[in-house]
Amino acid sequence: MASQETDRVDFDVIVVGAGVAGSTCAYQLAIQGRSVLLVERGSAAGTKNLSGGVLYCRVMEQVFPGFVSRAPVERVVTRNCITFLSPTSSVGIDYWDQRLGEPENAVTVLRSRLDAWLCEQCEDAGVMVMPGVKVDHLIVEGGRVVGIRAGEDELRARIVVLADGVNSFLARDAGIREREPMNHLAVGVKSVIALPQEVIEQRFNLTGDEGVAYALVGDCTQSIAGGGFLYTNRESVSIGVVLRLDSLADSGLSSSDVHDHFLEHPSIAPLLAGGELAEYGCHLTIEAGPAMAAHDIAGPGLLIVGDAAGFTLNTGLTIRGMDLAAGSAIAAASAAGRALDSGEVGQPMVSAYQAELKRSFVGADMCTYAKAPAFLERQAMYGDVGDLLGDVMHSLFNLDTSPREHIVTSARKALKNSPLTVPGLGGIGLAAVRAL
Repeated sequence: MASQETDRVDFDVIVVGAGVAGSTCAYQLAIQGRSVLLVERGSAAGTKNLSGGVLYCRVMEQVFPGFVSRAPVERVVTRNCITFLSPTSSVGIDYWDQRLGEPENAVTVLRSRLDAWLCEQCEDAGVMVMPGVKVDHLIVEGGRVVGIRAGEDELRARIVVLADGVNSFLARDAGIREREPMNHLAVGVKSVIALPQEVIEQRFNLTGDEGVAYALVGDCTQSIAGGGFLYTNRESVSIGVVLRLDSLADSGLSSSDVHDHFLEHPSIAPLLAGGELAEYGCHLTIEAGPAMAAHDIAGPGLLIVGDAAGFTLNTGLTIRGMDLAAGSAIAAASAAGRALDSGEVGQPMVSAYQAELKRSFVGADMCTYAKAPAFLERQAMYGDVGDLLGDVMHSLFNLDTSPREHIVTSARKALKNSPLTVPGLGGIGLAAVRAL
C-alpha cells in the first residue's frame, strides 16, 4: 500500500501558508529528510502579512539556534506595561526586568521581514517554496486528504498541513471546521509610525536593543470588548486596537474610528508626536483561542496548525500567537514524521498530533488559560474599571489645601460615583484569579 501511494504523490507533505506556523513546520520536516512543498498565496512570504507584534522567542531558539542574533528582529522586550485608560487618565503597572533579556524572552518583529527570513531558512533546508498560489480546495478521496487544488492544477501528498490563517477557508471548505461565531473573532487595526531610533529610545526610556510592549484596556476601545497595544520597533512604533467582532457590531462604531480615537488619547499622542505613518492595515484575529482549538485540528491525511487551529491566547496581560504557532508546528512535524515512517496517516497520526500537543507547552497553556476569554468578556473591564482607578488615583495625588482622607475613604467615595459595586469588583477579582 505504501509503495502504491508513493507512485501517486508529488511530495511527502504539502504545507499551505508561509507564516510562522507553516514555515516552522516545513523546515522541521525538511531537516527530517522529507520532500516538502510550501505554498504561499502572497507574491512572496510576508508580502500580504500586515501583522507583527511580540514574539516570545525561546521556542524559535529551539528550531533555529541563535534565532535572535540571526533573524530580523526589532527589539528585545524588557519592559511590559499594563494600562487602564479613561478619557482623562492612565493608570497602570510598568514592569521592567533585566532578566527578561538574559536570555531573550520576547522580541518585537515586523512580519513582512520575519516571514521572508523564515522562508529563506526553509529553502536552504530543501523545501520547495511556491509563492503566488491560491489554493482553492483540498482533494479528499476515501475520507482522506490527499492533496490540494489550485485552479486547474492538482498536487498530491501523503499529508497536507494547513497553516492558512484564522479563517482557514480550506478547512471549512472540506467540512472539517465550521464558521466561527463572531464572539470568537476580533479585528485588529494597526498603524506603524516611523520615528528616529534615538527618539524612540529617549521617549520610551530604552537603552540599546531594549524594547517595551504595552497592553491597554478601557477608553482605547471606547468600551468595546478588546484592547489596545503598542510596542517599539527599532525605528518605528506599532500601535492599534483589537476589537471583538460581536461587541464592535453592537457598538455601531467603525474600527478605524476607534483606532484613531486611541491614537489621539492625551496619554498616547505625545508618544507618537512627530512620527510619520509608514503602514496601516486591518487583520482578522482570534479572541477565543481555547474554544477554537478544542475543535477538530486534524483528520486522515491532514494536520492544522497555528491560527488556523485556534492557537492564540489573550490573557489581558499577554497576547500570544506566534510562539504557540511555532509550538503547534513542531508537534505537527513530529507526528507527521512518525506517520510517514509507519505509512499510517489516518487516526494514528491524528492521535499522535494530539498527544504531542498535550505534552507541549502549547497544550498546557491552552488548558491553563481556558477561562481567560470568558473573563475578558466582562464589560466593566472596558470602561468602569479604568474610570474607577482614575478617580481613586486622582483623590490620592490631587493635593489641594483640604485635609487628606485615608485611601479607603477615598476609594469608597469613588465607588459611590461608579456603576461598580463591591461584590461586582470582588467577582472580577475572583474571575481574574481563576482565569489567569
